[in-house]
Amino acid sequence: MKNFALIGAAGYIAPRHMKAIKETGNNLVCALDPYDGIGIMDSYFPAADFFTEPERFDRHLDKLRRQGEKKIDYVSICSPNYLHDAHIRMALRNEAHAICEKPLVLNPWNLDALQEIEYETGKKIYTILQLRLHPAIQALKAKVQQEKVPGKVFDVDLTYITSRGKWYFTSWKGDAHKSGGVATNIGVHFFDMLGWIFGNFKGVELEINQPEKAGGKLYFEKANVNWFLSVNDRDLPSEAILEGKRTYRKINIEGQELEFSDGFADLHTTSYQDILSGGGFGVNDVKKAIQIVSGIRGNKQV
Repeated sequence: MKNFALIGAAGYIAPRHMKAIKETGNNLVCALDPYDGIGIMDSYFPAADFFTEPERFDRHLDKLRRQGEKKIDYVSICSPNYLHDAHIRMALRNEAHAICEKPLVLNPWNLDALQEIEYETGKKIYTILQLRLHPAIQALKAKVQQEKVPGKVFDVDLTYITSRGKWYFTSWKGDAHKSGGVATNIGVHFFDMLGWIFGNFKGVELEINQPEKAGGKLYFEKANVNWFLSVNDRDLPSEAILEGKRTYRKINIEGQELEFSDGFADLHTTSYQDILSGGGFGVNDVKKAIQIVSGIRGNKQV
């Protein structure tokens, strides 16, 4: 049984991490979040110590490390995107591995510094790239690798609309300096998936780049991708509206739809199993996706 700490326990994604820690037979020892209404913890680890101040949480990790009995082995990080770098450093400084939600960092140049800290501490930085573990996406990657036409470049269309209310732009997610903007916040895992399947990233052209939506073309070694991302419900297609849905996700490859709606619920647990068994995705794995979203952010086209 490994000892875990959790940063960002009140966040949207945190329960998936709690569930993964529980289902892999491990223990959540302590958690941190400035918001203190976290009744969800009672469903998983009611005995975990809880902190609202990072200074006291860091002190607690240090005490556990020195005492040895409940020394933290892994710190799971579900905090706002712009704090990931600092929280990863906190984990490694306390001699724990880090398991961080995507995006690992906002800028490519931050990755080199983190790898230096990995080397100094001997601890690993992992990230959650659960789409790489989805059977339908693994099957697509295998199909692309087996393509017999030399130099084949696939035509891909990606549309992802996930409606958000007014709260979104009041929160850190609506602040591009903190979230990285809409393409980073809701798109980075799709861009990682595309790069993983279709090879080297060659460039991006933006057709729209607004606080609530972004879109354009991405070029990979084996694919040209038309993409559109939005958090505005006015962008939902009529079929989604008629069905009362507030989320619409569609990926077409050469006119054929990629169906991967099923199987999402357990992918965080699968990710933890992969990490704990000696696998997992690290800093080198995320470089391509971070390069893409950083390039989108630096492009001022609107």
